[in-house]
Amino acid sequence: MDNLVQNIGELARGAQRLAREAAQQYSAEVEAILKAQNRDLKCIERCLDSMLDFCFDDGMLELYKKLCRYYFAIDPEAAASYVCAYRDMWGEQ
Repeated sequence: MDNLVQNIGELARGAQRLAREAAQQYSAEVEAILKAQNRDLKCIERCLDSMLDFCFDDGMLELYKKLCRYYFAIDPEAAASYVCAYRDMWGEQ
């Protein structure tokens, strides 16, 4: 049983490391979208879709929210669907 707990802990630490790395990479992408005021829906949605898997991490969640807020000004209905997708996947936070 101790070995199982240890393995689960290692997996959790690995997932957190991966999420932090992803947040660093997506931070640059989100900032580029905002700075350029990119209105390419496919680009924004691809980014949000990819980020959603890592929203268990607080840093990624902040980036996700930031991009959703930006997207809301472009397409409120689509942005709301991404908020709902987050809630369905990760629950309220």
